[in-house]
Amino acid sequence: MSLALLSRAIAARPAFAAGILALALISEGVPAGAADCSDSPGPGVDWSGCRKLGRLMAGNDFHGAILAGVNFSDSDLADADFTGANLSNAVLIRTRLTRAKLKGADLTKAILNRANLRDADLGAATLVKADAARADLTNARLVGSNLERAELGRALLVNADLTGALLRSAYLARADLRRAQLAKADLRDADLHLADLRSADLSGVDGLTPAQLADACGDETTRLPIGQTPPASWPCDSGK
Repeated sequence: MSLALLSRAIAARPAFAAGILALALISEGVPAGAADCSDSPGPGVDWSGCRKLGRLMAGNDFHGAILAGVNFSDSDLADADFTGANLSNAVLIRTRLTRAKLKGADLTKAILNRANLRDADLGAATLVKADAARADLTNARLVGSNLERAELGRALLVNADLTGALLRSAYLARADLRRAQLAKADLRDADLHLADLRSADLSGVDGLTPAQLADACGDETTRLPIGQTPPASWPCDSGK
């Protein structure tokens, strides 16, 4: 009998079924109260630590779900709703998340290498120490998101809305930030080595230094904060 069926049996015969369920969990090496990976996707589902590789789950509702440590690599989660979900330490390598709703989601230390997040809504999401190297965040909404110490090397952030985003100590080397909106974003100690800032709006950013600008690549279309001037090294080749 599956763990899901045993769980439902508890409602009918609590004392008897609960004892059988406990024995089944122990025999399978699963601690009591652990997530049931056989549960169907849905709001609030607990799939903590489950393996969901290569799944077709586009458009599913995971609102408020507990998905810490889930491996979603190579899965199709386009248009899925992860609003307020816990995806901390989740593995989403090459996962398709186009137009996904991730507003307020916890993606702390999540691995998003080469994930497709085009047009995704990550407003107010937490991506502290997340690894999104080479991820495609074109047109993504990251308003008010916390990307402190996030790995965004070579990430595509073309036309991304990073208004009010916290990018303190983020790694943005060779990231493509063309036409990105960064009003009130915090770039303190961010690594912008060869980051492409052409047509990016940096006019209202906080913590940006002349040294960071000199290390990045921009041109006459880059909007700079008042009092800052284009470095002598501009325009430069970002190597893309």
